[in-house]
Amino acid sequence: MKTPVFAIDVGYGNTKYAYRAAGGTIATGMFPSLAPLAASRTISNYGESVLPARKVATIRIDDVEYEVGPDVALTAAYGNTGRTLADDFVLSDNYTALLAGAFHFSGVTQIERLVLGLPVHNMQRYSAELKERFAGDLSFGQARVRVEKTIVVPQPLGSLVLASSNRQNEFGRDSAHLVIDVGYFTTDWVYANGFTMDDNRSGGVPGGASQIYQRIAGLISKDQGEPVDDIERIDKALRERTPFFFYGSDIVLAPYVEQSQPLINAIVKEIQNVVGRLPNVRSIILSGGGAALYASAIRKAFPRVLIEIIDAPCLANARGFLAVGEAGLARDRK
Repeated sequence: MKTPVFAIDVGYGNTKYAYRAAGGTIATGMFPSLAPLAASRTISNYGESVLPARKVATIRIDDVEYEVGPDVALTAAYGNTGRTLADDFVLSDNYTALLAGAFHFSGVTQIERLVLGLPVHNMQRYSAELKERFAGDLSFGQARVRVEKTIVVPQPLGSLVLASSNRQNEFGRDSAHLVIDVGYFTTDWVYANGFTMDDNRSGGVPGGASQIYQRIAGLISKDQGEPVDDIERIDKALRERTPFFFYGSDIVLAPYVEQSQPLINAIVKEIQNVVGRLPNVRSIILSGGGAALYASAIRKAFPRVLIEIIDAPCLANARGFLAVGEAGLARDRK
């Protein structure tokens, strides 16, 4: 399948993608950013006539096979789920495997513009390498795709563009907005007048939703007297607002989130130190998988500023990246 623009937000927590489907609708997809090594033997296939097959793909990177997809295992015997939490994640084979998974599950084979995002503090360090690495003819075993050109944008810019599509009259050149993107491993923010970023008041720091999950895991471990390694299941329980099941007990997570508030407050204070009091900002746009966790602290920090939490915040950047790519492609074609 050929598509003019394909947008991928390979986050530390989840990989999200968006493209324009037949009829002009926007198609999206999401799966965990887990890329464990593929099993050397498979027994699940023998039961396919009775049990449904898992939705996973085997991706080959330099003769090493990884498993990615919506049904990839969230747990592992000794905690090695294939999650990468490192600043140079975008250069890892895990990142490449997740990118290839997005190509595979969407079915795209030819792309005019591939749009990727980076945390704000990594833009200068890694953007040029990503543009070169993921352009041309790419092959990852099951996933093969031709990419004519790759562009890289700051992750929160996707949410800014998406928010503007609903309130276009509020995003003029003299209208200031602050976008805060609470990701899995990093929290990034962009201060913008219209769509012009203010570099001095934009930034990002390690410390996203995963630090809260790890804190919750530590608190549960202390209460239960057993180690808790399943931060992926904690993430899923919080997103779906369900209890966390542990050794026969349904554990309500809200009290543990409250006990983790000092970690959230520290990140929000860092944002305050960079952006200031915001008397001229029309709104704070909150996105990312950890948006709900941070919303209360951000409201307390900026009580007089309108705060908008984007619908389906996990997919906000991918959908915004698509709009950025389509606008750029339209300009190039003129």
